[in-house]
Amino acid sequence: MKITSISSVLLKPSPWVLVKVRTDEGITGIGEAYHGAGVHQIAVDERLGRQLIGADPRNVDKLFRDMMRSMSASGFYQGAVMSAISGIEMALWDITGQAVGAPIWQLLGGKFRDKIRLYASLNEPEHTAEAWLVRCRDAEALGFDQVKLGVEYVPELRRDMYNRSLSRGEIAHNVEVMTALRENLKPGTDIAFDCHWAYAPADIIKLARAVEPLDLAWLEDPIPPENVAVMAQLKAATSTPITTGEHYYTRHGFRDLIEKQGVDIISPDFAKAGGLSEGKRIADLANLYYINVAPHHVGSSIQTMAVCHLCATIPNFYAFEYHHPQPALWDDMIVESPIIENGYVTVPDRPGLGVTLNEEVVAEHVRDNLGFFD
Repeated sequence: MKITSISSVLLKPSPWVLVKVRTDEGITGIGEAYHGAGVHQIAVDERLGRQLIGADPRNVDKLFRDMMRSMSASGFYQGAVMSAISGIEMALWDITGQAVGAPIWQLLGGKFRDKIRLYASLNEPEHTAEAWLVRCRDAEALGFDQVKLGVEYVPELRRDMYNRSLSRGEIAHNVEVMTALRENLKPGTDIAFDCHWAYAPADIIKLARAVEPLDLAWLEDPIPPENVAVMAQLKAATSTPITTGEHYYTRHGFRDLIEKQGVDIISPDFAKAGGLSEGKRIADLANLYYINVAPHHVGSSIQTMAVCHLCATIPNFYAFEYHHPQPALWDDMIVESPIIENGYVTVPDRPGLGVTLNEEVVAEHVRDNLGFFD
């Protein structure tokens, strides 16, 4: 079996990037890369194509390393390039599974679980405890038993937008929101808060300690990702779990964070961190330090299914992000939808990715087609 072409498509209104790998035996693989400027163009870049066209797609790990070397002399890359490579790698696994008649999870070593727990990542423009409670109860009604909200800047309480500080008023507001949710949601519902890398360590420590009695699932991305030493200090200062990871790439990028035990939970985005095989290696490294994995995710249902195969094989998997609500395309682009039931996705037993892309629906949402529908 040989690869004959690599193509991609950028969708709208959500900027999802799908990748298609065709072979000379009629088997086609579908993957999805993390969205970003130029990612769909990089996926069809001739430097990657030289490594792939004519190669056996079933040599997934070799081709992954060949792609990295083709774009960097060191064989290690980040950003949009690694996102494109990650999407192609998922498509290669889809082909391999179809070729041997096995689901991707089986090829990655077998599964620990049949269903993948999702958590509802929410947005609420009003930023009040009452409005957040409505959104969270809606998620609970759909069967989600974890929700994630954003720690909020409060404009009228903001002192300086550049120095990363949280005023006493802002800390009090966020504690009020968190407390209201804990007191009014179901006792078994986990609650997490995303800080979006925005705050000073001293202020996040104040907030984290103030909400320790609420037993939050985690505070996410409390400071920028580049300073692991400060992240570790922050983690050590509170019993509120700390998580980060969506801006790290490959196991090399996660090594210091994990070895220095800078967080309680890692949140890699496998659509840009290296794909499924590299995702397994990242999770295995974290498991050496008893750190759980809660993947970050902003992709379509295709990416969701690919990462669910990986999550099934990870013993230290915790929960997988799902942005609620999604546009209608999220469900409609998969023939077998709906794939979410009571906050869980059942891991498919069909070969490869295990679901079928509805190309007619996807074709109606094209922003830029680079051979995907040719």
